[in-house]
Amino acid sequence: MSESPELRAVLFELLAELKELMMGSVLVKSALTDLLLQWGGWAVAAALRTEKFYDLMGSGTFILLAHLSRMWGGADHTRQKVQTGLVTAWGLRLGTFLFMRILKDGHDRRFNNVRDSPGTFFVYWTIQAVWVFMTLLPTLMLNGERRDVPLGTRDYIGWTIWGLGFATEAIADQQKWVFKRDPENTGRFIQSGLWAYSRHPNYLGEVLQWAGLWLSASSVMTGSQYVSVVSPLFVWFLLRYVSGIPILEKQALKKWGSDPAFQDYVRTTPLLWPLPKF
Repeated sequence: MSESPELRAVLFELLAELKELMMGSVLVKSALTDLLLQWGGWAVAAALRTEKFYDLMGSGTFILLAHLSRMWGGADHTRQKVQTGLVTAWGLRLGTFLFMRILKDGHDRRFNNVRDSPGTFFVYWTIQAVWVFMTLLPTLMLNGERRDVPLGTRDYIGWTIWGLGFATEAIADQQKWVFKRDPENTGRFIQSGLWAYSRHPNYLGEVLQWAGLWLSASSVMTGSQYVSVVSPLFVWFLLRYVSGIPILEKQALKKWGSDPAFQDYVRTTPLLWPLPKF
């Protein structure tokens, strides 16, 4: 006996509602886990008055939520495996690099007026929770999706963009690390390697990675899920206008603003995107 059109419509509606409920569950669980981890980190950091594991906690939360969301979603498609693996690779590399850097430097200048103020410190840790969730949103949506779509052009282009971004960020970080460790470069600014094409190539790589991951994840998105494009846009806005470039540009201007070589570097080198100036 064939199904009536009315019954079929009801079944499709129920399946859609069930899918939305399951997706919401993954997002809600991820958001709550994210907050609990960051607030727990704040409690320990505030008691010890240290910021040394702030970045490590952030990158670790990315990795944990990527894997938990895949488990909570209940599906195990190739796209989800690759996406989770790429997030893990990013988190391991960046988290290790930032942790080694702060161990060497002994402190992070962002927290000079913060670590002794528990209330302000709490705001910083909460902002990190928002950063983790917003940036990871396409991955969380993808890992909460049971429906699968064959791999296609968007996936391969997205993963290529991610690879380009990963290489750009890793190489730029390493070049600056080596430059600063050379005693002959004390008091100087880096303008070689990737830093000759962009004043912040590491941030360029960061934006490219999350843009690539969104593009791949969008292969299975429908309707309101496309709002997750806020992920790469949020990363770009945060780095360009809030916590990254503005702070570093201000520090550089204060340190080398009167240096003709620095003035020429600023005039001839793009701020972020390596596009020629006219």
